[in-house]
Amino acid sequence: MFRTLRRALCVAAALLLPLAGTQSSALADIDAQAGAGYWHTSGRQILDAAGQPVRIAGVNWFGFETANHVVHGLWARDYKSMIDQMKSLGYNTIRMPYSDDILKPGTMPDSINHDGRNTDLRGLTSLQVLDRIVAYAGQSGLKIVLDRHRPDAAGQSALWYTASVPESTWITNLKALATRYKGNSTVVGIDLHNEPHDPACWGCGDTSRDWRLAAQRAGNAVLSVNPELLIMVEGVQSYDGTNGWWGGNLMGVARHPVQLDVPNRLVYSAHDYATSVAQQSWFSDPSFPANMPGIWDKYWGYIFKQNIAPVWLGEFGTTLQPSVDQKWLAELVKYLRSTSAHGADSFHWTFWSWNPNSGDTGGILKDDWQTVDTAKDAYLASVKAPGFGPGGPGPGPGGPGGTTPTCAAAYTVGSDWGGGFNAEVKVTNTGTLPLKSWKVTWTWSGSQKVTSMWNATHTQTGATVTAVNAAHNGSLSAGSSASFGFGGAPGGGGVPAVTCTAT
Repeated sequence: MFRTLRRALCVAAALLLPLAGTQSSALADIDAQAGAGYWHTSGRQILDAAGQPVRIAGVNWFGFETANHVVHGLWARDYKSMIDQMKSLGYNTIRMPYSDDILKPGTMPDSINHDGRNTDLRGLTSLQVLDRIVAYAGQSGLKIVLDRHRPDAAGQSALWYTASVPESTWITNLKALATRYKGNSTVVGIDLHNEPHDPACWGCGDTSRDWRLAAQRAGNAVLSVNPELLIMVEGVQSYDGTNGWWGGNLMGVARHPVQLDVPNRLVYSAHDYATSVAQQSWFSDPSFPANMPGIWDKYWGYIFKQNIAPVWLGEFGTTLQPSVDQKWLAELVKYLRSTSAHGADSFHWTFWSWNPNSGDTGGILKDDWQTVDTAKDAYLASVKAPGFGPGGPGPGPGGPGGTTPTCAAAYTVGSDWGGGFNAEVKVTNTGTLPLKSWKVTWTWSGSQKVTSMWNATHTQTGATVTAVNAAHNGSLSAGSSASFGFGGAPGGGGVPAVTCTAT
């Protein structure tokens, strides 16, 4: 139900301007990291290794589960520039779907362009490419959740096993990945199986169909080799006669909770979609969208609200074309709880998807694999939570006793291939007064021009660029930050001095 359309992927063949990445020293800044070390749970919250609450706020980057056996878009861009852009937009986690095919010896990726980009991936197996992505994500301060999306590249399965991929293979491969990344806290968790659905049941006791029991077997197997990982367990489709989205029905947790051998490692995960994926009865309810919080409470929200365990909305997405979808997403983001009001005491989430080639949702990126869909990204602004690291900027002239809002800006080159470059600018409120808006100005020494910009608008006169905040990121509380990114050409311009003006 509902899945064939969204998984009908159109792999673009056109190649865009190269965006090969060169690491910036600023990528390892502690205040850009998603949370130190491995994570564990406490009640409904996820805590980092230092015991500080963290919030998963990220994107799905799919492809390893398909016949390409690697994340999509590498025919158009360098993987490092993709991760740099995710970070610049404020996402802190990547949910990485895969199929068991990539665990087969010698599985090679397809559709990677090595001409001036992804050069370090040449000749690598799919698993070795995954290693490189994990390494760069960790270097950049992002976390990764591995998602066993399909038994093989042929398609989604209702149960966690098939005739060709038995449960024993599923568990063996989960343990292999958990062992592979043991000691590497970039990989914080494993989503055991994507979207179990009918005939899968929850709590029925039939070991061939009871997903809750299977999740316990697999989760404990993973923890036996890597006890530091979070175990993400999705719901089913139907429980006690009530149907929902595939993987989105966690009603059975109330009577039949998952029980793991290692405490404080369990996260429940739901999926939720709009009408661009499929019609549901609640969308045509006369009270829509006011009815939606009650729907979410029933299927999965109660787990968080009753302090049973953390809840992660592992997938949600939409084309945003129908007005009903726009209302749905606005209501859902409000339900997930804003970071400014609730911090990390909130629902966790990864948006579907980063990729533009998801057939019935599209993605954060547009079809050129570079331009950001700023409408979608803006909806998510209030629930982003990119940084949890300690420390932060000290007070400036607007500090204690100051009367003038102040800000500072840091310009970082994420990638430069000669013909062009990508850069990020991080704006920080350095005073104690809240900012209503900000603008950043710099002057290049060469002939560089901005070719695209996300999370800000700009004007350019000669070599001087002025960037002004977008509607969703102009307000900054004391000590908080916002980032915007852009592409430019030609490369080789270095890092100019920047000034920041606040109101």
